[in-house]
Amino acid sequence: MDIVTQGLLGGVLAQSVADKNEKKLATFIGVFSGLLADADILIRSADDPLLNIEFHRHFSHSLFFIPIGAAIAAILLWPFVRRHLTTARLYLFCLLGYSLSGVLDACTSYGTHLFWPFTDERVAWRLISIVDPVFTLILLVTLVMGLRLKVKKVAYVGLSFSLAYLLLGYVQQQRAQSLANELIQSRNHLAVKQIVKPTMGNNLLWRSVYVHQDRIYVDAVRVSFFSDNLVFEGDSVQQLDLNSSFPNLATDSTLFNDILRFISFSDNYVAFDPTQEQVLADVRYSMLANSTKPLWGIVIDQSNPQQHANYKFFRNRDTAVRKTFINMLLGRCAAVECEPN
Repeated sequence: MDIVTQGLLGGVLAQSVADKNEKKLATFIGVFSGLLADADILIRSADDPLLNIEFHRHFSHSLFFIPIGAAIAAILLWPFVRRHLTTARLYLFCLLGYSLSGVLDACTSYGTHLFWPFTDERVAWRLISIVDPVFTLILLVTLVMGLRLKVKKVAYVGLSFSLAYLLLGYVQQQRAQSLANELIQSRNHLAVKQIVKPTMGNNLLWRSVYVHQDRIYVDAVRVSFFSDNLVFEGDSVQQLDLNSSFPNLATDSTLFNDILRFISFSDNYVAFDPTQEQVLADVRYSMLANSTKPLWGIVIDQSNPQQHANYKFFRNRDTAVRKTFINMLLGRCAAVECEPN
C-alpha cells in the first residue's frame, strides 16, 4: 500500500486503545510506526539495482518481525515522549501502529514476505490497488474524527468500514476472476498460471494475466455494480525461455543470476518487451490494463556478463494512454473496443 495509507492505518489502530489525554500523542506514534516498515525502501545499492526490489516489503513486513519493528519504533521515539508516556504505553502504541503494515501490503498485488523467515514466498491477495483513494479516505476521515471527538468508538467504526471495503474488494476480485475464466474458456485455452489484480486506484477495472502454451495473455475486465460487465481483450507475448534466450550466457555470471532473481521477483510472468530491445519485462504490470507494455523491467547487456542488470521504470504519461485508461474505467465502449458480458 502507499506510504500515506500505511501511516493512517497505524494512527487509527493506536487511537483504538488510547485514552482521551493520549489521543494526539498515540496518533503520532501510530503513524510513525505504520510508516517505519517501509523504511526498507532505503536498502539499495548503486552497484546492484535489483537489491532494492528484493528487500522492499521483505523482512520488515513479516508477521514475525512485528515485535522487533515495534521495539525499534519505541526506541527511536522514547527520547521525545518519555516525559509523557510510560514505556509500556509507548510500546503498545508502536506495536499497534506497526502490526498491520505487512498485512495491508499483502492485500495488494505487489507481494509481501509475510511469513519470513519460514518461507520466502511473496503473499499477494490482490484485493486492493497499491493506491486506492476510497480506502485512504476512510482512514483519513477516521483519523481526523478520532482526534476531534477523542472517543475510541470512532476508530472501531472506521476500522470496520475499512475491513468492509477490503471484503468488497474480495467480492469484486471473485467476479473479475469469473469473467476472466469465461474469456479463457471461450478461447479454448488452459491457463497454467493466472492472476487477476485491480488496476490503479479502483476496484472496478481488473487486469487478467495468464499463461497458455508458453505465451502470456493480458486482458482487462470491468465488473460493474449497476451496468453490464465488460471485457477488453488485450495482447499476448511469448513467455521467456531461459535456455533458448541466453544460450551463450554463462550460468555462473552476474547477469544470469540477475535474470533468475528477476524471474523469481516477477513470479515468472517474464517476457522480452517487443517494443524495446533487450528489455525483460514484468508482464504483470502496465499503464494500461490490457497491454503487455511493461511498467518496469531489466535491461540485458550480454556484452558485460559480470555487470548487474539495470532495473528501469517505463512510465508512459502520454495523454492517449490516460484517456484510454479512463474510458476503460468508465466503461465507454464507444471509445475503447470492448464486449459486454
